[in-house]
Amino acid sequence: MFARALVLAFLLCWPFAASAQVAVPTLSGRVVDQTATLSAGDIDTLTQRLKDLERRKGSQIAVLIVPTTQPEAIEQFSIRVAEAWKIGRKKIDDGALLVVAKNDHKLRIEVGYGLEGALTDVTSRRIIDEVIVPRFRSGDFAGGISAGVDRMIRVIDGEPLPSPQPEASHHVDNADLGLWLNIIFSPFGLLGYAAIAAAMRGLLGRLLGSGATAGIVGGIIWLIIGSIAISAVAGVAAFFVTMFADAILASSMNANRSVGRGRGGWSSGSSSGSSGGSWSSGSSSSDSGGFSGGGGDFGGGGASGSW
Repeated sequence: MFARALVLAFLLCWPFAASAQVAVPTLSGRVVDQTATLSAGDIDTLTQRLKDLERRKGSQIAVLIVPTTQPEAIEQFSIRVAEAWKIGRKKIDDGALLVVAKNDHKLRIEVGYGLEGALTDVTSRRIIDEVIVPRFRSGDFAGGISAGVDRMIRVIDGEPLPSPQPEASHHVDNADLGLWLNIIFSPFGLLGYAAIAAAMRGLLGRLLGSGATAGIVGGIIWLIIGSIAISAVAGVAAFFVTMFADAILASSMNANRSVGRGRGGWSSGSSSGSSGGSWSSGSSSSDSGGFSGGGGDFGGGGASGSW
């Protein structure tokens, strides 16, 4: 009877204990600071260094600063974050996560499987004890995190890892992608496309000219964005638009004439009143760092410390 009561009490208390865990923060960038400890300049500088590491080496490092992990130990919290964020490349698992629980005076370096040979438990502990903690004790949190990240980068640079994929050199962040889309679909971008399409159709005819235009448009999109899939879609769209441009234009003009006759005449505002068909600067995504984990796995390697 007593044993049943204990089991029942455990089952009743478990949902409340689970809900008491600190939620895993959204991966909004390479540096996530929920305590306003770092200035915008600090975050930008760190982010750039981590971007450079990924472009050069392929590895990913993320930094997370939270007020507390209580009632959870920082080890359990950091592995939950690492598993959710999946820092590092898939099947290479070359990611690392620096977690600072400021109010708890605790920190941890969580290391992916692929970096455990370089960022060993001993090495991670030394980075914490010799590089980060002394600066934290003097109140220099930005300096401690920066120096710790620099040491982690130096260790990773010495580890032989697979080279980044060629697409990495063409990687465009979400904010940059939005900017390029605004440029491509601006009047100047559309005018450039129209000029290319007219020139190709005039030189090569309807079919070959449409194919040449598709190749040019697809190539330009690939150079800008670095995505074969997006460039292929853009090329196919350019082919059909160029191929049937005259039919599309004639259909549009007939529709406008019908609307004009129905209203008793042409209206200068009839073609520009819609706001749903145009691109605006507000359509680009906000600058969240354009960062996501690459699918790396973690097994609990790393070290913890306090100050």
